[in-house]
Parts: sequence; structure tokens; C-alpha cells
Amino acid sequence: MKKLIFATGNKDKMREIREILQDTGLEVLSMKEAGVPVSVEENGTTFEENALIKARALCKAINEITAADDSGLEIDYLNKEPGVYSARYMGEDTSYHIKNASLIERLSGVPDEKRTARFVCAVAVVFPDGREMVLRRTMEGRIAYEEKGENGFGYDPIFFLPEYGCTSAELSPEEKNRISHRGKALRAIREFLINE
Repeated sequence: MKKLIFATGNKDKMREIREILQDTGLEVLSMKEAGVPVSVEENGTTFEENALIKARALCKAINEITAADDSGLEIDYLNKEPGVYSARYMGEDTSYHIKNASLIERLSGVPDEKRTARFVCAVAVVFPDGREMVLRRTMEGRIAYEEKGENGFGYDPIFFLPEYGCTSAELSPEEKNRISHRGKALRAIREFLINE
């Protein structure tokens, strides 16, 4: 069975990736599971650039089909911060509880209609023969006034979805996979891989 090595060590993310890519005919492994400790500096200025940087470096190291994603939160009122720095916002070792509290504080007094935000996910797939594909998907919402929900991770507890009346951390994992930025991007990649 051909392998697809995904450039992540995040087990929550890998669970989501495996659920969506399970019927592609590829064995989906994380870098850690594949025993490939590739360290890459994500110095791109867009989600797409960062995803490609990671997937290319991994492909070069192992000569297998590789994929990587870069995702983050864009808050319109804050000039699309934290953006590509979402994971490193306020320092990589800062808890998301602290990051979330800071963002809520920065939006203090900002009305609902100006709290618009989106989760962005770009996924890149790189083949050993040099072919590459990258695409972006989003999930639109608003920044909540407080953290709510136990099902998500990262910024999920402050990402409010008006049409669902809850944060993305209050959705079931199945619901979240169906509508999330990463879920949409991975399903698009899944279609691409099945047709390869």
C-alpha cells in the first residue's frame, strides 16, 4: 500500500486527517509514525506557502507522497491577526486559554458585526515526481465573548458559529469535521487523491 506522510505531530489533527482520508487507498501516517524527524522553519507569508514549505521538505527527506497543512485564525478587526502566526501567537509555549483570553480582551467593546473571523486551512500535497497541489478552505464565524466548549482545541472555544448558535468547541467531532476549514480542505484533497 502506498503511503501518505502528513507533516504533523499533532495527534488531534491526525485523528481528523485519518477519518477523512481513510478510503483513499493510502496508508496515512504522521511524520513521527513514519520515523521522519524533519524540522522546518515556516517562514512563508501565507498559509499556502507554509504548507508547501513543510510538504516539500518532507518529500525531499523520504521520497514518498507527502502532505502538510497550515491553518490559523484571521480576525478582521485585528487586521487578520493572528493569521499565519496563530500557533506562535504570544509564544509557542503559551497556552491557548491565555491566547484566547488575550484575543477576547483585545476585542473588548467591539460589537458582534465587527467580530467577524475565519479559520483558514491550506493543504499541500507533494509527489516524489515533482507534482504539487495546494488549496485553501475557510470556516466563517465570529469571536465569542468567552470560551465555551470542550470538544475542540486551540481557538475553537472562542470561535462562534452564528448559524449553529455555539462555538466550534461545542460541536461534536463529526459535525466539526463536516463544516471545518480543515475538514473541507481535506475532503477536497481526498477527491484529488482518489482521482490520482
